Amino acid sequence: MPKVVLFGATGYTGRLTAEVLLARGADPVLAGRNPTALAKLAADLGGARTAVADVTDPTSVRALLDRGDVLVTTVGPFLRHGRPALDAAISARAHYIDSTGEGPFIRTVFERDEQARAAGVGLLTAFGFDYVPGNLAAGLALRAAPTAVRADIGYFMDNPGTSGGTRASMAGMLFESGFALRNGQVVTERTGAHLRSFEVAGATRTGVSIPGSEHFALTRSPPHLRAVDVFLGLPPLAAQGLRAGSRLTAVAAQLPPLKRVLDDVLARTVRGSTGGPSAGARSRARARVVAEARDDSGNTLARVTLEGGDPYDFTAAIMAWAAGTALDGGLSGTGALGPVDAFGLDALHAAVRDAGWTDHPATSGTERR
Repeated sequence: MPKVVLFGATGYTGRLTAEVLLARGADPVLAGRNPTALAKLAADLGGARTAVADVTDPTSVRALLDRGDVLVTTVGPFLRHGRPALDAAISARAHYIDSTGEGPFIRTVFERDEQARAAGVGLLTAFGFDYVPGNLAAGLALRAAPTAVRADIGYFMDNPGTSGGTRASMAGMLFESGFALRNGQVVTERTGAHLRSFEVAGATRTGVSIPGSEHFALTRSPPHLRAVDVFLGLPPLAAQGLRAGSRLTAVAAQLPPLKRVLDDVLARTVRGSTGGPSAGARSRARARVVAEARDDSGNTLARVTLEGGDPYDFTAAIMAWAAGTALDGGLSGTGALGPVDAFGLDALHAAVRDAGWTDHPATSGTERR
């Protein structure tokens, strides 16, 4: 019988996802590299199947899977550790879901589209707070404004906490190229190249451009869409600092020996798997995602805002839903899929609502940016 395999189950996001899977009545195999930690996790959760696998031994990751399985992986930083799970899923003809927020790895997954189609499986990358809400909000805005040629998406958080894995992922991307959608094509572009403001809950907030899955996924259905930008909300000074710092890291990235040294220093000093925000801290976090569909003159044709709680709780909930739906044959296609491609706009919308998020319906306007 096909099964869900949760790889990285003993990590921070992995444990949250395991809890949701079991609460939904699933029977996942909890996988990781430490058998003692796995046994403790299984006992804490009231019993679950476990399996030992390590990214340093790709054959052990491949051994987790059979044809028709669903692999959910939270093992990051994905630029360093993500490829063995991706390779294993395609080889085994198993569906694949990951929690990455790392733009360069997202690009890697979408570059495996043809292989996944040949294997008859779906690859769902960045299927968490990074970047499901933006895909949904933009999809709803573009449905309301089908002639739009541009979509801008902003992610904003209040009282956020970060896990060790998130910090390690952020550090690992410092010297990597970003990208954006321009003239209907994904092109290389420096992270932090652009700043813009959004109206969020009655206040003006600043966002700095980042690479996301929306750049790849949103072009597959809106017929006129030519440009996509994704922004991370930061205080104005921090946004300016990131923009300036990205210019320096872009220079360093052009010098391979220096880049290797700096990457190695970061890998040794910024450690993953060091825990994350407590349940109390997560209960105080709020997140909002804004998507604007615009015409070629810069007028905003439609705007959608989604609002919810802690990003880690959302990631666990939406990945568990996606895994269960994929296991039941609910994927809408094969290949490297965006969230809307994978499940359809309405089913995804319902799942995000079930995960505790609310939305403000698409509004039209003629605001100029």
